Amino acid sequence: MIDRLQEKDIDQVAQIEAEIFSVPWSIKSFKDALASEQNIYLKAETDGQIVGYCGIWTSFESADLCNIAVKKEFRKAGLGQKLLEAGIQEAAAKGVERILLEVRQSNKAAIRLYEKNGFQTIGLRKSYYTKPVEDAILMERFIRKMAE
Repeated sequence: MIDRLQEKDIDQVAQIEAEIFSVPWSIKSFKDALASEQNIYLKAETDGQIVGYCGIWTSFESADLCNIAVKKEFRKAGLGQKLLEAGIQEAAAKGVERILLEVRQSNKAAIRLYEKNGFQTIGLRKSYYTKPVEDAILMERFIRKMAE
């Protein structure tokens, strides 16, 4: 089930973040991000447990996909796809026309997911990531406006 992330969910999300990413966001970073009404934060739940999340920061007609993650044992079940689709829909409803993201060059599974969802490579950010140092592929997707 995909639903809005709430402040009470942040501890579980931060735990997933710490398990997956080499430089994880802090609980405070998630709280600050969730506090902005412009940001979209969604969660995927299975049997009452948060197993994935997605964060999109919107600013007028543009947005940045900041985080998307699914616990390792729940991958390949379509949850990343569902989170991404729901996030894109919510962004479109806010008037977003373009979504940008960065992804590690070595993260082939994520790149495939983004390409499958209409994102295209538009550039490279040298040494964007640390631990380990790696380039980021910059991708974008244009989305059509929702009917008024």
